[in-house]
Amino acid sequence: MEALQIIANNGTVRRASSFNEYAEDAQIITDEPIIRKANHFIEANTQEVTLQHLVKDCIIPVFSKDNELTISHPQFIETVYDAAQSFFSRERIEQPEIRTSHVVKGRIPQAIHKPANQLLESDKTIYYERAAFSIDIPTVYETVEGNRLNLSVTGVRAFNRESLFSKKSAERFSVAIGFKNQVCCNMCVSTDGLKNDIRVTSSRDLYQAILELFNQYNPAKHIHLMQSLGDSHLSEHQFCQILGKMRLYQCLPQGYQKRLPRMLLTDSQINNVARSYISDENFGSLGNDLNMWKFYNLLTGSNKSSYIDSFLDRSLNATEIAQGINNALHGDEQFKWFID
Repeated sequence: MEALQIIANNGTVRRASSFNEYAEDAQIITDEPIIRKANHFIEANTQEVTLQHLVKDCIIPVFSKDNELTISHPQFIETVYDAAQSFFSRERIEQPEIRTSHVVKGRIPQAIHKPANQLLESDKTIYYERAAFSIDIPTVYETVEGNRLNLSVTGVRAFNRESLFSKKSAERFSVAIGFKNQVCCNMCVSTDGLKNDIRVTSSRDLYQAILELFNQYNPAKHIHLMQSLGDSHLSEHQFCQILGKMRLYQCLPQGYQKRLPRMLLTDSQINNVARSYISDENFGSLGNDLNMWKFYNLLTGSNKSSYIDSFLDRSLNATEIAQGINNALHGDEQFKWFID
């Protein structure tokens, strides 16, 4: 910002030739920087990385018994990106936002006898056990309750789900296509927009599975379901009762729990829903009725604290809970237990 010169105003007419005699000492006015927390589609214990970092700085895990390469995180991301470019050829495809967790550290053979405090950066190796990414397609969008939703593709890979100590076998991937709320970067996932257990042995097979997912997904139906949430409301009493039932759900006997719809949110995430109801600037409604669209975003917002390997499954479950409770408000029996 440019410095401003503050001039005393005493009503005197000033000529250009004598301007300086009326000028007071300059004061520098600066704006304090406003620090805003960046929104990410997932948070938990993740860190943001670049594709270049994954390619240049990370090793590729192998199946130990035959030393066969796994499909690496960069290969996974590039395969999904290529599939999105092919399927949405007329749309703008943004670069992926990548989040990783659970770093696995190692060292090169030449540094095997070095003490840890003497290791050089060139002696170290790393890879990330878990990676998630989101690719936005901002030219495909809709507005729901004043929130812009961009079409988005999300991928999840977790090596802890693989048997790396055996021979090469089919590897597991999770991919979803849905909408990302641009107000908060919450992911909205529907049943037909998720393949949570893709098992393939090559990038080519993975590419084909992703195209099949894109083809089966119905974005118009998904948008309609989300728009319908804004037509129903919870009273504060009903909202508190639902939270109480969610906490109770975790403690139910297994047989009793199986008779109810699944609910995957943890106690800490339910606490986050309650906290956000009070303080969230976009979806909080303390003292007022809460529409089901806001309730849905409280659920998807709390899901950001999930670990990468459970993120998409809980994203879908948040949709199931919101739509189920919305239906229960209109007489459906399936989720009635949560509002009784």
